[in-house]
Amino acid sequence: MRLKFIPPLIPTLVEKPPEGEGWIHEVKFDGYRSPMIIDAGGVRICTRRGVDWTAKYRDLAKAAGELKLETAVIDGEIIVTNEAGLSDFAALRKAITRRQHDLYFVAFDLLHLNGHDLRDMPLEDRREILAGMIDPGSRIQFSEALPGDAKAIFHLVDQAGLEGMVSKRRDSKYRSHGLAEDQGLFDRRIRIAWRRARGRQAGIRSHGRARHRTLCRLGFYHLEPGFARTALETRAGACRSPAQGHEAAGDAMGQAGRDRSCEAPTGRGR
Repeated sequence: MRLKFIPPLIPTLVEKPPEGEGWIHEVKFDGYRSPMIIDAGGVRICTRRGVDWTAKYRDLAKAAGELKLETAVIDGEIIVTNEAGLSDFAALRKAITRRQHDLYFVAFDLLHLNGHDLRDMPLEDRREILAGMIDPGSRIQFSEALPGDAKAIFHLVDQAGLEGMVSKRRDSKYRSHGLAEDQGLFDRRIRIAWRRARGRQAGIRSHGRARHRTLCRLGFYHLEPGFARTALETRAGACRSPAQGHEAAGDAMGQAGRDRSCEAPTGRGR
């Protein structure tokens, strides 16, 4: 079976953190959004616009093959950490061509597994399956949920100077534009809070009226077992807009290099 590329969800912005216990909160990473496809043709690692970058991520493709899955579509982000253990986008761009062993794939959603489309399954269940698939020592890591409510996490993120958090409804399905009640991840930045003493901005993101929202703050993240929690204790970096910044730049690099599409061959895709 050859699987089709599933475009990752792109959000719009909201003005305040979500309330209630029905949310999962995760660290927002500073890297390349990179859906991963595993099928009969092997492993494909794509840009968020569907350009095939597998050749640039050889070590990660090998690690994905070691998951021993028949078919899968995993949504996630590719990052690199620097010597201080912080996510470093400048180092990521260098590592793609020079230091493959420095790359990590941080997985946060599972859309397809072994012949089954999971997008109608509640997010919490999809993530539980995904977490059980991943070896903690692998170059593929699971994006752990942050404990606490959104306001408390927002405060910690703000105080730590981190880039942000992503909040998603536990029961949400993975659906694209036009079915916006259940989805949204991260894309652009909006200022909703201002701290004059530090001169930095914070924001929250969502896909329209979606149930997935992102809170943006300056900084990077610590990658190690349990890195999603230890990230809140670390400061560094500068906040970028993925759609207008490095993710778009990555797609432009792929187009300039004439990389192939992540779509399955015509007549064989599903």
